[in-house]
Amino acid sequence: MLVLCVLFALIGAASNATGTVLQRKATLAVPAKDALKPQLMMDLVRQPVWLLGICGVVGAALFQALALVMGPLALAQPVFILELPFALLIALPVLHRTLPKSGWISVGCMVAGLVLALASAAPDGGTDQAPMARWIPAVAVCAAAVVLAVGAARHRPAGAARAVLLGSAAAVANALTAALMKSSANAFSASGFGAFLTAWQTYGFALCGVAAVFLLENALQAGSIAASQPALTLGDATVSLLLGILVYAEHIRTQWWIVPELAGVALIIAGTLHLSRSVPLTGELGS
Repeated sequence: MLVLCVLFALIGAASNATGTVLQRKATLAVPAKDALKPQLMMDLVRQPVWLLGICGVVGAALFQALALVMGPLALAQPVFILELPFALLIALPVLHRTLPKSGWISVGCMVAGLVLALASAAPDGGTDQAPMARWIPAVAVCAAAVVLAVGAARHRPAGAARAVLLGSAAAVANALTAALMKSSANAFSASGFGAFLTAWQTYGFALCGVAAVFLLENALQAGSIAASQPALTLGDATVSLLLGILVYAEHIRTQWWIVPELAGVALIIAGTLHLSRSVPLTGELGS
């Protein structure tokens, strides 16, 4: 089951990365004045490349749901860290570029760090459903974080800083979407389509997912993938891990295991930051 969880998460990460690259290309044709406005989505929906990107996102959501049914949130979501190297590697052929040697080293660091961190943490346990006493504070804190990040982004011009803030907001929304999706998917798996339709989490993850897509589109419009994707990738994994532990009561190993876990996290962060800086995504996919 855990192997399938990781496999589905990997496929979901690759699908989401493809969608991100296509959406970034579409956002470059959108006027800057439409940022953080509903008109942005109206402009994008008329572009075939954006619709293809959304297909990638939908495919990612389906594989993500399968991963969340097969294993804990704290295991499935961190695998989406690999979305960053997937996105950059997919973007490179579009730009007719090659990845420098340092970029491959960064990818290796991310993969090695992820394997080390997850093998050391060994996320397991947890419940299929969580009580409202856990959901209410989790949703409230996530919503507040998104509002604060968007508020800060509104006062900054287009560029890396704005892309990072909006990418961070999208990351929190993505993580909450995954947490809600896990509950709905488990309801569907255990009791069928009727239980899926009557679960409040189903409508919660749909609403949260739409918000996450809107925030991502604005992050991609504000700056390059290299600016927004690290915040999105690392933020999603971090918030998802916390939600898995605090909402679903999932467990990770502690005591001396914290040392290799932190070493893995350090490799992931170093690889992510270096990779985002070592690949010059200018032109139609950059800023």
